[in-house]
Amino acid sequence: MSLQTEFEFMLPKGYLDGEEHLHREGHMRLSRAVDEIVPMSDPRVQANPAYSTVLILSRVVTRIGNMEAITPTVIEGLFAEDLQFLQTFYRKINGLVS
Repeated sequence: MSLQTEFEFMLPKGYLDGEEHLHREGHMRLSRAVDEIVPMSDPRVQANPAYSTVLILSRVVTRIGNMEAITPTVIEGLFAEDLQFLQTFYRKINGLVS
């Protein structure tokens, strides 16, 4: 029996990089407990708990377009619709949807 641990997605709008290239296709892996625990000690999360979403997504999104280094800055640069999409997708693949 195998467990699927990485899932493909398509951003509704897409990420525009510094050279104005649009990236829409990506991959997200399943979250581990550490992915939700580590961000809690980050000063940015302590100052603004909502920032934990940015840090968690930067840990579990493994690729957007041809970009494989998904940093918090990349997640911060997403359009609001794409951020909402990734939050919903995260909850879905990790079984967090009621």
